[in-house]
Amino acid sequence: MLNHAIMSAAPRGRTGNRDCKIGPKKPLKAKEVWAIRFDLQHRGLIRDRALFDMAIDSKLRGCDLVKLRISDVLSGAAVRSRAMVIQQKTGRPVQFEITETTRESTQAWLGKRGGDLSGYLFPSRIGRCDHLGTRQYARLVTEWVEAIGLRPEEYGTHSLRRTKASLIYRRTGNLRAVQILLGHTKIESTVRYLGVDIEDALNLAEGTDV
Repeated sequence: MLNHAIMSAAPRGRTGNRDCKIGPKKPLKAKEVWAIRFDLQHRGLIRDRALFDMAIDSKLRGCDLVKLRISDVLSGAAVRSRAMVIQQKTGRPVQFEITETTRESTQAWLGKRGGDLSGYLFPSRIGRCDHLGTRQYARLVTEWVEAIGLRPEEYGTHSLRRTKASLIYRRTGNLRAVQILLGHTKIESTVRYLGVDIEDALNLAEGTDV
């Protein structure tokens, strides 16, 4: 009777959590990053291309990314190669690099956007908020991954935050460096965030010959 009641209460066409994506969102692979860049460039979405590039480089949470100001990334007339912001969640500063690819797309966006140094780098187009909202940012990420054929339920704004951090960890095994780049206060948070497990540890060990 109990099993029958549970099955009757579930929406038709779905079984339990089978259709729900549970757990952390996937980071993008390097080839997927370039596929999204090409797509945004091809469609002439200058703002989206700059936003995407800045998200990958900065490794910031969405709430911090959308609140970047022009003064955070611009020095004189040129985009900085490094920047620093105070994280909303921790109240602690975090630094990040701005690669040449991101500097170029950001410069192109600023050329179109205009504005002074005090303005938000990615202003809202809705008008109810000065800067792009986190929900709108999330919707854009969904559009970007769908456009290159990825399943949107497997990706989100944290995918962009995790992408470069995951690549750095896979290439170097340096958790401390990744912790600093993500602005985590505890190494345990970084371990959980990257999903580091015994397989990762063994792969690193097997690649070290004494």
